Order: sequence, then structure tokens, then C-alpha cells
Amino acid sequence: MAHEPQGHADDGADDARGGHRAVFISDLHLGTPGCQAQALLEFLKAHPCDTLYLIGDIVDGWQLRKRWFWPQTHNDVVQKLLRRARKGCRIVFVPGNHDEFARGFVGHSFGGIEVQAEAVHTTADGRRLWVIHGDAFDGVIQCARWLAIVGDELYEFTLKLNRHLNRVRARLGLPYWSLSAYLKHKVKKAVNYVSDFERAVAAEARRRGFDGVVCGHIHRAEMRSIDGTLYCNDGDWVESRSALVEHRDGRLELVHWQASSFETVRASSRKPQRVDA
Repeated sequence: MAHEPQGHADDGADDARGGHRAVFISDLHLGTPGCQAQALLEFLKAHPCDTLYLIGDIVDGWQLRKRWFWPQTHNDVVQKLLRRARKGCRIVFVPGNHDEFARGFVGHSFGGIEVQAEAVHTTADGRRLWVIHGDAFDGVIQCARWLAIVGDELYEFTLKLNRHLNRVRARLGLPYWSLSAYLKHKVKKAVNYVSDFERAVAAEARRRGFDGVVCGHIHRAEMRSIDGTLYCNDGDWVESRSALVEHRDGRLELVHWQASSFETVRASSRKPQRVDA
């Protein structure tokens, strides 16, 4: 990962001045074929910010231990983040379960990127948001790690199928469609799992005295109030290509970065979801 990046990573959009007050992204899963690194590079180029939160599963250590996969675009993402830190953007990395190896470096800084177990972000309008990955609220991860690993293998298989399916859809002029997201929405137990996760995370944030929480982990972008506590999940860069951004006035917005095809990423073609709080 010592090379200088080529193409999209080498641009002038990494200056922290201008743009958003903060950007939150998670679940990039660098090191896997499912990571949509090219789309992420385009998104980062279009969204400079003062503070960038990397909320876990940035590098997929689980998959890299089994097989090495690291194309140039993944290298470009790392180099782009390091360049952005050098140019004045504060970058906070909160490790997740797939990059749990980084939890041994909490309190340290690498290339200007701070490693923290969790973080607190205060918006421009004074709201205090708890920033965590979220795997601590996943019963499967905490109580049956072997089951989580099996599930991860099945998930990777679904993503592989998804890539082939979307190549065919792209040739037919059809938009990107997520098979795994469709299956999760159709399975009742998966829907209940997501709902339970969201309520548990929001309840703990409320118990700790925060106005809201920003997390990742479950690959489902969402922003809503749960019993008076703002719940924000920034999604992922494997399926939804989504992020949470804070505007200068403190307004939070969930952004879905749309591709014109499965292979080529361009500017967003639909309005992102918004929540005014």
C-alpha cells in the first residue's frame, strides 16, 4: 500500500475547507470483491468535509485472513484518506468486528487518522451524537461468533451472485439492484433482527444521555427518531453506497450515491433522503 494512487484518488478535492461539516461512512469492506471502491472514491471527491468518521469494517480482516484480495482501487481509497488527513481533515476511525485488529491501537494515530473505541460528535446546532460501529448490540456476534462467520461466508456468496446479476442488468440498461438487500427485507426474522438492533442502540444512546446515535454494522441505511432519540445508520459501501452527512447548519442528510450502471459511477441521479431534527 505504498504506491501513490492513480486516477480518482489523485485530485484536489481533499482539502477540508468548504463542503460538509462532517461525513460518516462505514462498512467499506476493503479487501473483498464486494467493496464498491470506485463509487466510494467518487463520493469522497464530491464530499469534502471538516471531519470524516470511519465507523468500522473499513478493512475486512475476516476475508483477508482467508484469501488476499487488494486491487489498486482499494489502495487508492487508503491513499485518498491519508491525503485528506494531511490536508487538514480530521479523520476518526472507530473499528468494527471485521477490523477488530485495530482495537488494539485505540488511542493512537496513524498518518493523522485517530483510532477510537467510540466517539462523540456535536452538531452545529448542539446535538450530541454517540458514534459507534454497533457490533456490541449484535447477539450473534457476541454469543455465537462461529455463526457470524458462517453467515459472513453466505453473505459473500450472495454478493458474488449479485455482481453477476447486475452485470447482466447493466447490459440490459437496467439500474443496480441488491439481491441481498431484497432477501433481507423479505425474511421476517431478518426484519425483526434489524428492528431489535435499532431499538437497542437507540435505547443505550438515550440511557447515556445522548441526543442520538450514528452507527453501521447491519448494512441498512436509516435515519429516524426512536422514542425521541435520533437513530442514524450510514449504511455501507457493498450494497447501498450510502453515507450520513452534516451540513454547515447542523442538518443531517442520508446520501445514497447512485451509479449510472453497475460498472461506472457518476453523480447522484436521485435526491438523497433527509431528516430535519
